[in-house]
Amino acid sequence: MTTVTVLLVDDHVVVRAGLRALLDSQPDIEVIAEAGTGEEAVDAVSTFGRSS
Repeated sequence: MTTVTVLLVDDHVVVRAGLRALLDSQPDIEVIAEAGTGEEAVDAVSTFGRSS
């Protein structure tokens, strides 16, 4: 099974938490980081890099 890695980005903490709970319930999806702004998302991509 292939695992999909996700960077979860949303500016609403409650929405992000709900999406995280939903995604975490899926065995083939891994949330590797969360961000609340575009800038945080860019920083997270720089930190975690991109794997193929």
